Amino acid sequence: MAKLNEKAVATILEICGRYKDEKTPLMMILSDIQNEYGYIPLEVQQIVSEQTGISVAEIYGVVTFYSFFSLEPKGKYVIGCCLGTACYVKGAQQVIDKFSEILGIRPGQTSKDGMFTLDALRCIGACGIAPAVTINGTVYPKVSVDKVPGIVAEYKAKEGVSA
Repeated sequence: MAKLNEKAVATILEICGRYKDEKTPLMMILSDIQNEYGYIPLEVQQIVSEQTGISVAEIYGVVTFYSFFSLEPKGKYVIGCCLGTACYVKGAQQVIDKFSEILGIRPGQTSKDGMFTLDALRCIGACGIAPAVTINGTVYPKVSVDKVPGIVAEYKAKEGVSA
């Protein structure tokens, strides 16, 4: 979506139009755009601003405040490592470090092949199964450093990529 094509612009305009009668449409519009494209670059924020009358600065503030939204494309598999207190004290930092080492990326980055994004999350509410990792909504309980290579290999195998 780096350079928006006509179809993308039309889709964004349609999404904005869905909520024209809403008093506070921004979160719904941004959520639909994020679900459609996986991220919300500045060009899209400018279109939303024109359609809603909400300043680009305010839209940017919302996009960067909520971790659900992203300014950059995410990988096919988004790995979220919880670093909340319960997970952290049970070794979550070492787990995210291992994912980082294996994938060659830091938290907040996407692998060059576009396959993985690594995110550091605050409490995800899975304290009883700490340390917890999520991958596209699937929760992995009690993840230890030695389980990380197998988890990565599982997703690479789905794509026909050797670990």
